[in-house]
Amino acid sequence: MSKNLGVWEKAKREGRKMSMITAYDYPFARLADAAGVDAVLVGDSLGMMVAGDADTLKVSLEQMVYHTRIVAKGVAKALVMADLPFGSFEEGPAQAFAAAARLLKAGADIVKLEGGMPMVETVRYLSQRAIPVCAHIGLTPQHVRQLGGFKRQGKTQEAATRIFDEAIALEEAGARMVLMEAIPSELAAEITKRLSVPTIGIGAGPGTDGQVLVLHDVLGLNMDRAPGFARQYVNGAALMQAALSDYAADVRDGKFPV
Repeated sequence: MSKNLGVWEKAKREGRKMSMITAYDYPFARLADAAGVDAVLVGDSLGMMVAGDADTLKVSLEQMVYHTRIVAKGVAKALVMADLPFGSFEEGPAQAFAAAARLLKAGADIVKLEGGMPMVETVRYLSQRAIPVCAHIGLTPQHVRQLGGFKRQGKTQEAATRIFDEAIALEEAGARMVLMEAIPSELAAEITKRLSVPTIGIGAGPGTDGQVLVLHDVLGLNMDRAPGFARQYVNGAALMQAALSDYAADVRDGKFPV
């Protein structure tokens, strides 16, 4: 593995699936990297997983820069992707460039931005100025108020065609990857076959080139309800709560320290 985006492009050509997980701090970034995960996403999902917010809209660029910096310190091999948070890029390409440059200087290898056709020119602008971009389409959490909730997208033929056209336009604008969230698996597979750049899916079926999940869902640390497409690999919350309970009991009973 390498931090070079070309590794992901080679994997697509060779038909090798790639893995991505979110991370928001140094210890978990080190664990993910040591485990052999191919990419670490510093997601604005930190607003929900770390800060306890109901959505991602309150996350600031300063928070993203901070978390990207500490995650990058823990990564030696994996690709580091960082989200452009809500309000940091929508005004226009120049605003997006300033925000993306800060994330790259903090240690990101590529930035991710949400949006379809309205973001095509921004992606083109960034790509022409040495900013690698991953486009995020389908369910875009930053548009949750407009979408009326975290709802699956692309269920009608009209919506599916729009998402398909967005993927093509974003690739043509220079996007190095395309992430598709909560869309029908058939649509995601069709887009993956059409694009020459790697695709990443989250709740988009097995037909994408790579998969991404939220760290807290995988480790069973999400105290709220995890999305239906996520897979929990360990009940981390129960393990940690039991350990903390044992510690508290040992202190009360005089068993620690001894």
